[in-house]
Amino acid sequence: MNIELTDEQKTQIINSEDVYAIMQKVLLREDIIDQEKEHFWIIGLTTRNKILFVELVSLGSVNATTVEPMNVFRVAILKNAVQVILVHNHPSGDLTPSMADGDVTDRLIQVGRIINVQVIDHLIISPESYISFESIGLFAKLQASLKWMPAYEITRCIRAEEKKIRKEAVQVAEVKGERRGLRKGKKEGEERGLKKGKVEGIEIGEERGLKKGIGIGEERGEKNKAIEMAKAMKKDKKSVEEIQKYTQLTKVEIQKL
Repeated sequence: MNIELTDEQKTQIINSEDVYAIMQKVLLREDIIDQEKEHFWIIGLTTRNKILFVELVSLGSVNATTVEPMNVFRVAILKNAVQVILVHNHPSGDLTPSMADGDVTDRLIQVGRIINVQVIDHLIISPESYISFESIGLFAKLQASLKWMPAYEITRCIRAEEKKIRKEAVQVAEVKGERRGLRKGKKEGEERGLKKGKVEGIEIGEERGLKKGIGIGEERGEKNKAIEMAKAMKKDKKSVEEIQKYTQLTKVEIQKL
């Protein structure tokens, strides 16, 4: 159900207080909403954080509501929202996020990433107050969660980190190689001539440094890839034996993670 807003309410959102100021009024419309039941809304925003719409996507019982990603993002896609804020009420007045609240937020964050509609916050509200997942630090933790992240996305993240580590290792090795090459070049220059010695020394150093850097990068990259994969599998409650099978890490290494 679309919630009608005045032009004044369709303003630019600066922080969670702005969101609550609007949603508090929505919640207090007793002739439209039964405040004794949980409601779940989404607020669609433009790239400049201007409100496009407020949509009621689920109406539940006194302590729960069912939220399906398809219903949450359907309106966002139809109305061209590029980012959304999730909002639901706790009729009890206790604003503490439940495990279910965290889980549904985690799932919607991942779905939003897939369809390019960014979830930027989740508010739990009552007629008197509210809490923001972003403000209390919970949202950042859920963004880092792997629970609802597709397997291909986990693999992509691991490969990106592996590539970064390998590149850094090669760069370090190249610098060391250049320094070693310069020193060797100076030494050989005493016999072959300082100028020729520097050139050959630098070339030899660069070649050895690059070769060694690539070796170090590949070795560290593979190790870090296995460690990150093991962490993700361990978080998903996979057995040590299964983790060993896919990562080739030892039991001791896995237990230390």
